[in-house]
Amino acid sequence: MRPFDGRRVLLGVTGGIAAYKSATLARELTLAGAEVDVVLTRSAREFVGAVTFEALTGRPVHDQLVAAGHALDHIRLPRTADIIVVAPATADFIARAAAGRADDLLAASLLAAGKAPVLIVPSMNDRMWAHTQVQQNTARLRAIGYHVLDPETGPLASREEGSGPGRMPEPAAIRAHIARLLEPTSVLGGKHMVVSAGPTREALDPVRFLSNQSTGKMGVALAAAAWRRGATVTLVAGPLGVDAPTGPRLVAVETTQEMADAVRDALETADALIMAAAPADFRPQAVAKQKMKKRAAAPAIALEFTTDILRATRDARRPGCVIVGFALETEDLEASAQAKLEAKSLDLVVANRVGADSGFGADTNRVTLLGRDGRRDELPLLGKDEVADAILDRVAGLFHGR
Repeated sequence: MRPFDGRRVLLGVTGGIAAYKSATLARELTLAGAEVDVVLTRSAREFVGAVTFEALTGRPVHDQLVAAGHALDHIRLPRTADIIVVAPATADFIARAAAGRADDLLAASLLAAGKAPVLIVPSMNDRMWAHTQVQQNTARLRAIGYHVLDPETGPLASREEGSGPGRMPEPAAIRAHIARLLEPTSVLGGKHMVVSAGPTREALDPVRFLSNQSTGKMGVALAAAAWRRGATVTLVAGPLGVDAPTGPRLVAVETTQEMADAVRDALETADALIMAAAPADFRPQAVAKQKMKKRAAAPAIALEFTTDILRATRDARRPGCVIVGFALETEDLEASAQAKLEAKSLDLVVANRVGADSGFGADTNRVTLLGRDGRRDELPLLGKDEVADAILDRVAGLFHGR
């Protein structure tokens, strides 16, 4: 799975209760195609055993600085790694790393590292994280060139609800940051990508609304992939049926008009807009102020068109901005997609037929990419993450010469 296939991750685990999350991280990285070499500190072994990591990665675990047959592990392991990750990183380890200590295998490995990026994931009590010495040590690591994730706010091991950050991010979030650091330099790096996702809702009364079955999976996959490739991403999303991705800035909206307004605002600095959302096409002409009661005859509801976002925001596009639309149809797919390409001045349209294995809610999609230049790419059935990368490959090509 891009960008993990064949990549080697050196995962350092230090002695904090969050070490149990590191086992999940090791498993996720391994399933994604990476070779994961785990280094445990002496205190980490008090929280989680080497056998656990060996079973999850299929590789031996390292925990000794000096051991027969492994005297040069502190040189070999970091030099063969594509990235070094320390998760969790305790206050003690951060202090030792900032001081340049080499008193265990993990600390020594940092000193012997080559050009591989280093990602430090702190985890500790919120008061410890806020301490001046910890903050100074963390600033030192950043000055060295290490990437340091900010911890999250949430329940702590002490059964307290932390009043500030200190909690280790979840494995999925850490994995997203690892993927961004492993991703090769891309033409999308530094670009501002605006992606819309999910449905919108148009109120009928205080408790009912018009909407559709979109979950936002495709838009979320596009936003995540663009951020992984180095872009700054704004995700304008209606009510999602999946978690928002790590990295992109989320702008949550409810109605089609709210989505149109948010897209217009984001277009001020956008290099590309990918309109993957499924906004409602109709709304009631009038919204009932009270819940509509069930009566002898069903109420007649007069509808009107909602804002066509791509048309309404055309004047907000910057020169050279790449515009991608989606056409989700049940019939006449390519004809409808081609008409949308021309009518809405798109650079690319993603033609997506509704089916059991594609469209709303599915984890896969079967799409055809139609470009303004006449290029046509018909993709096989793929996971939505793979479809996202294929779309972004086309977007990257469109940036050339602009």
